[in-house]
Parts: sequence; C-alpha cells; structure tokens
Amino acid sequence: MNREQLDHVVRAVTEVVPGEDVLIIGSQAVLAQVDESDLPTEATRSIEADIAFFDDPDDSKADKVDGAIGELSKFHQTFGYYGQGVSVGTATLPAQWRDRLVRLEPTSAWSPVWCLEIHDCVVSKLVANRQKDREYAAALLAGGIVTGETLSGRVDELPDSVPTAKRELIRAWIAREAAEAS
Repeated sequence: MNREQLDHVVRAVTEVVPGEDVLIIGSQAVLAQVDESDLPTEATRSIEADIAFFDDPDDSKADKVDGAIGELSKFHQTFGYYGQGVSVGTATLPAQWRDRLVRLEPTSAWSPVWCLEIHDCVVSKLVANRQKDREYAAALLAGGIVTGETLSGRVDELPDSVPTAKRELIRAWIAREAAEAS
C-alpha cells in the first residue's frame, strides 16, 4: 500500500465512523514517518491497513470498518486494498506508546489520524512473530529506518504479559539482524 492508497482508506474510515480519532496500528504506520520512495518493498507490500479506535470497547467501530471497507468488501474488490478494523489490544505494545504516536499529515480524512511510532510498531510485530512481520522488521533494520538499539530498548518496555524468554528471543533476533544490516 502506498501513501495515496492509505489516505484513501482513512478517508473512507472517517466516513464510516465519523468524528473519531483513527489509529493506524499495523505496518502502514511507517507511511506517516518515511517517504514511500525511501521504503523497501517489504514495508509497502501489504494491501491492508489495520485501523483501530481509541474508544471502541466492544469493537463495534472496528466491525463497521470491516463491513464497509474490509477484506472482500466492495471497496476491496474495487480498489485492491482495504481497511481492517482491529482492536487497540490487537498489538502488544511497549509502555508509553501513546506518547510517541505520529500524526498522519496531510490527509483528507475528516478526523485526526494517528500512527504508531515505527519502533513501537516493529516491536509489536516481533512479538507477533509471523514470517511477514520478521521480514518487515528486517527490511526496516537493513534500510536504517529503525535501529537495533531503540528496538531493544522498546522490548524492555513491553508489558509483563510477554514472558522473559520471549523478550530474550526478540532481543537476540534484533541483535542478529542489526549486525547483518551493518
């Protein structure tokens, strides 16, 4: 997904759920922080933008997004990309992540659009530990878009629900990938 497509998704989201701050919680958050021409392919190959809302305790707003512009919707079929409504709790995030949010600007959306700071996003992906997430993280490390030092620091800020052994595996992965990138 490129920046223009992301802007289209968030504009559609703010029409489906008007008046709510939008949070981009997945890989497309990088588009608020780095020009797409400076990104590796792994950072923009996803066709979905994970969209959450700060005030959505029953996920009803996320469900509206899924129904209107989600996977297999008319929007997806028409444009080839889509918005995936998710809960803020979908991602396991470091402490103080809200203080580091980056505003997506400029955008034609009707409501403010926030994105995870890229190191917070990458750490959450490393906690999820899917192949596509590791590829995304490795590409951003190799491209100098994130640093191993900052990522390791954010691992230290993960909630206690992430076991120590998993944190150690993530730190080892970061150290190995950062060494390969340099």
